[in-house]
Amino acid sequence: MRILIISQYFWPENFKINDLCLGLKEKGHYIEVLTGLPNYPKGKFFEGYSLFKNNNETWEGIPVHRSKLFPRGNGGLKLMINYFSFAFFASLKSKSLSNKFDCILVYEPSPITVGIPAIFAGKKLKIPYYFWVQDLWPESLTAAGGIKNRFVLSFFENITKLIYRKAEKVLVQSKGFKNYIVNQGIDPDKIIFYPNSTENFYQPVTPEKAFQDKMPQGFCITFAGNLGEAQSLFTILNAALIVKQRGYHQIKWVFLGDGRQREQLEKYSDVNNLKNEVHFLGAYPGTDMPKFFACSDVLISTLKKNKIFSLTIPSKIQSYLACGKPILASLDGEGADIIDNAGAGYSSPSEDEILLAENAIKLFNDSEEDRKKMGQNGLSYFNEEFERNMLLDKLINILDNKS
Repeated sequence: MRILIISQYFWPENFKINDLCLGLKEKGHYIEVLTGLPNYPKGKFFEGYSLFKNNNETWEGIPVHRSKLFPRGNGGLKLMINYFSFAFFASLKSKSLSNKFDCILVYEPSPITVGIPAIFAGKKLKIPYYFWVQDLWPESLTAAGGIKNRFVLSFFENITKLIYRKAEKVLVQSKGFKNYIVNQGIDPDKIIFYPNSTENFYQPVTPEKAFQDKMPQGFCITFAGNLGEAQSLFTILNAALIVKQRGYHQIKWVFLGDGRQREQLEKYSDVNNLKNEVHFLGAYPGTDMPKFFACSDVLISTLKKNKIFSLTIPSKIQSYLACGKPILASLDGEGADIIDNAGAGYSSPSEDEILLAENAIKLFNDSEEDRKKMGQNGLSYFNEEFERNMLLDKLINILDNKS
């Protein structure tokens, strides 16, 4: 098949769509990408990219058409400008696409406005688009951005419904998304559960000294990903404080990643005298994550307490499971259910730092054999539910109207 991918985010930004494109190409399909200028998560253009030059390029044999956009910066207004600038400029850019395609696949972590260029591209190229929902809108605006203005929410509700209605199919990364979208007036027969997988390099590996040296000494509980508001990372810091107060100084909390809240988190850690317990190692390439995970005792995932987040499967869960390590989760709903059903670790409700601390201590006190069994359970569950090749084949069947 010949597939046009539309995503506001793409390499060198670290998103799952990068590997999906590589996987489709590996299976013999022709792929092109319409995307923006990379600026996530810091809100500044990556080195070598500019508003004032042609940024089109080829990555791993895949033509990448880069639309102009304004960077995310800091603050809600700049973020909205970022969203709408991509929608506008990518819609214009779509008019210059000349190759023939069988369909469009739209990748939608926030914002929903990534669907606007798909409407224009689909009309110009006379092909259907398939919309892969990672975040639910407009509820995500309230959950992650704190926006409660009725006019704004109604505006985005209407845009969302339009994008869903015009899509050939709406793919959802979590089964919990379906009822929400049906309640937006979308035909349930259009909605297909299609979860995230993860890159092939996420697998159990042997610890390497170079990465062991970067980690603190002790029992390491590691978070990897965006350090943002939606992740409720102050819950981890509060749990770390409780664990310290209970005398478990061997338990260390490691953060791998960057994001809008990093500075606040580091300041909070310092104010609460957690320098010995909490370690911010910064951002590293995705390929380094399994090596850090191999040097960790436990991996952790957290989200804010919100109805929408309870319907979400954090994409890091698949990567954690694939690496065969026990998982500590402060999640509600779908994400917690996966950990519990897999027998891959312990979950507690979102934002409950007391139960999170108690589960951390419980994992610390578990035998090494028990923790190893949890990791093996998680890896088995990954292979049954989220294995990469299986999901790539399922996607092709969907796009080829066989599923």
